[in-house]
Amino acid sequence: MLNKEQFDVVYQQLGVSDSLNKDFIFDLYENCSYQGEKIAASNALGKMTPINPVHLLLYIINEYGFYLDTHENINEEEMAHIVASIALDKYFTNEHFSFQNDTKISKYHPQVSTLTVYLNFVLGILSRYKKDSPRETIITDILRKGFKIVKASTELIVSGFETEAFSTWRTLHETECILQILFNNSDEVIKSYLRHMDYAMAYRGVIPNKEQVDAIFVEIKANMAKLALKSKDMKKYIEYGWLIAVPGATEIEGFKLNFRDGVEKVANLSSYSKTYEMASEIAHSSPLLIYSRQDFFLHVTLVNIIESFLRLERVFVKIYLSNISQEEANRFLNMRNVYYGELEQVYKKEKEVFSKKK
Repeated sequence: MLNKEQFDVVYQQLGVSDSLNKDFIFDLYENCSYQGEKIAASNALGKMTPINPVHLLLYIINEYGFYLDTHENINEEEMAHIVASIALDKYFTNEHFSFQNDTKISKYHPQVSTLTVYLNFVLGILSRYKKDSPRETIITDILRKGFKIVKASTELIVSGFETEAFSTWRTLHETECILQILFNNSDEVIKSYLRHMDYAMAYRGVIPNKEQVDAIFVEIKANMAKLALKSKDMKKYIEYGWLIAVPGATEIEGFKLNFRDGVEKVANLSSYSKTYEMASEIAHSSPLLIYSRQDFFLHVTLVNIIESFLRLERVFVKIYLSNISQEEANRFLNMRNVYYGELEQVYKKEKEVFSKKK
């Protein structure tokens, strides 16, 4: 249990809103801690790990804030009783007795921890970059999103959600394909991609200005007419028409305005077509999802996540090295040699295991 001095330190670090009464929260915390320790000591709920004071405090703070937001004419004594009761109930249920999947790997395994430590470094660097200004930051915005998807996938894996992680890789693969095309081509391709973003916003009703929307649809129809596309092709033109700006794209055998025959082929990543198809079946709740082999999807997901990460990482390195001093570059490259080498060892091991699983 935290004493007042410890409570003050934790409370400050949590960044609690000034609109909440700190003294009231401390009183609630003391009461909940006392009641919680009595419950734990009685062994009524079975053998438990010690109460985590920060987790308990977070339940109290959030229940208190929610109560204030949803009630009028508040009776403080009644509120204290209700908030304490709900916070304790949620703490014990969610923290000590929550449903746990049958997991095959933990966050401490090198397969995950090596990837995570490098991810945290990369995302930390990218957090310093300007963002959300598409015409200036589209490459780093996509790169940041890609790394976040990798992180989400690894968190699903360690929670025992292997198939869900694999279907998330599907999104990661789509993201990395777009990144590869935009990064390896001219500004004209990026301009085309951004213009098709405008088309998509108009199509989805995101743009409020009717005159602007009307003008965009006139432009879309004119462009489609030049390409001899019909009205039924509008959606795929909006989503994938930007690919036409990529030199040589339309000359690729079997090129179409879709992902597998368009984006994936132009990105030179068609070797993942079958894996992408399998991930799509998982995403669409086929029998493959319901009766999946946990160990198989663990390893197929890890292999593909690592491969995608390494491709994203190579783009990151080129961008990062172009914006730092030689001294900082040398420090980064020394660090990279360590973690990249470890990741290569992890990848080699996973490939061996996956080959046997197949």
